[in-house]
Amino acid sequence: MHRETTGALIARSLINHRVDTIFGIPGAHMYDFNDALYEQRHKLRFIHTRHEQGAGYMAYGYAKSTGRPGVYTVVPGPGVLNSGAALCTAYGANAPVLCVTGNIMSDLIGRGRGQLHELPDQLATLRGLTKAAARINHPSEASDVMAALFTQMLSGRQGPVAVEAPWDVFGKSGNSANPDQIGQVLPAPSPDPDEIKKAAAVIAAAKNPLIMVGGGAVSAGREIKEFAERLQAPVTAHRSGKGIVSDDDPLSLDFVAARDYWKTADVLIGIGSRLELQYMRWRWMPKDIKIIRIDIDPIEMVRLKPDVGIIANAADGTRALIEALKTTGPPSRRDELLQLKATARSAIAEVQPQMAYLDVIRASLPRDGFFVEEVSQMGFTGRFGFPVYAPRQYVTCGYQDNLGFGYNTALGVKVANPDKPVVSVSGDGGFLFGLQELATAVHHRINVVAIVFNNSAYGNVLRDQRQAYQGRYIGSELTNPDFVRLAESFGVRGYRASSPAALKKTLVEALALDAPSVIEVPIEKGSEASPWPFIHPPAS
Repeated sequence: MHRETTGALIARSLINHRVDTIFGIPGAHMYDFNDALYEQRHKLRFIHTRHEQGAGYMAYGYAKSTGRPGVYTVVPGPGVLNSGAALCTAYGANAPVLCVTGNIMSDLIGRGRGQLHELPDQLATLRGLTKAAARINHPSEASDVMAALFTQMLSGRQGPVAVEAPWDVFGKSGNSANPDQIGQVLPAPSPDPDEIKKAAAVIAAAKNPLIMVGGGAVSAGREIKEFAERLQAPVTAHRSGKGIVSDDDPLSLDFVAARDYWKTADVLIGIGSRLELQYMRWRWMPKDIKIIRIDIDPIEMVRLKPDVGIIANAADGTRALIEALKTTGPPSRRDELLQLKATARSAIAEVQPQMAYLDVIRASLPRDGFFVEEVSQMGFTGRFGFPVYAPRQYVTCGYQDNLGFGYNTALGVKVANPDKPVVSVSGDGGFLFGLQELATAVHHRINVVAIVFNNSAYGNVLRDQRQAYQGRYIGSELTNPDFVRLAESFGVRGYRASSPAALKKTLVEALALDAPSVIEVPIEKGSEASPWPFIHPPAS
């Protein structure tokens, strides 16, 4: 038997599961766990943040950009609640994030005595935001509970999990029968041969198939590209699937070009995707279209029932379809698809000034760099106007679309990918949700380039109030600081660029710095063209 404290056993489990970084803020309930992290400081890097939400989003950025678990620790009660937005983002975007938190003294849980940071039922709260949550009641449980949570987090449709221990349990020593227990990723279901046969028959009869990929397909790029080439079928994505097939591949269509192709599509093949574009945004279906889905989550086949449902991971399901197709595909559709791409590019070039700035960022950011969007006019436009060349390089928030996630998430992306450039694109409203983490960036030398587009407004709200509510503005106009001086007050290099040409020069300089930086781009209030006719077009 092995004897250690609960805090030490949790830290040991993190190391055994190949975690190398943990984000967070120390606090009284967590002191014994924090001390265990100190003991393991040569194996676990601790990055302390200035807000619990920042810790959660950094763990999310770490996970989203790598596919590896992102871990953070906060105090119970208000600390957990402050990080809750990051947990629900991770849940919506299927990111493997682990929250390690505490609770009040074990003998007082559930008694409602009003102890420090007490919630009525914190475990129930966490279970409402995660794939799974559990409590460690004694050190003898620690390794088993941690291994089980890693198994749940990484198996099937991935998602966040949480673990808590009472205040007095973290420092309690006890025996552990298996302190080095490792969670096992459960094998994905093998593709059902009957469903593969049905899908192959549908595909063989198709003239204009369309492949839609989502975040569940990020590890299947090779198979999807081969599949698309075999069918000469275009591949499109909304957000998390961007880059699975590189945007400079003739078979890859941004979703503006894909919507034009959709008019003649006869089969939709969804791979690791909720099919949000087709069912929630385009809102119309070509006559007699057949739907094939490959998804590891069997519930998806109930949520949106396809003609053929293949329950498998994206790579295995796609490979099985390739092998089942007996005939070669049609002649090359390269010229046809390139024309669709060119037509779409011409249309979206009218979304100004966003596209001019995004073109500059794409030209300046190395091919393997990371672009972290934000809920903003630039972020929305980037979903169709920013080319991406590999999976995970476009980091988004999934369906939560929560304002303020961007800069903090970008810091986590950079920590996970220290040798790759990372650019964060925010509006003035979203950036101010997490500006305190500029201090974290300086303290830990996290060299993200933050571009803040300052239009002195919550731009979407302002536009909607102008167009739909006859200019009855309430809460949409903002008074902002001088972002350059604000950055400099934190010890961050600040720039101002008032045109695309100026941004190009400034961004090249900022990317060459060995330090974090902020670039403010002033935008006339209300001047941005709406990206929504492309993101949410009227139904045909």
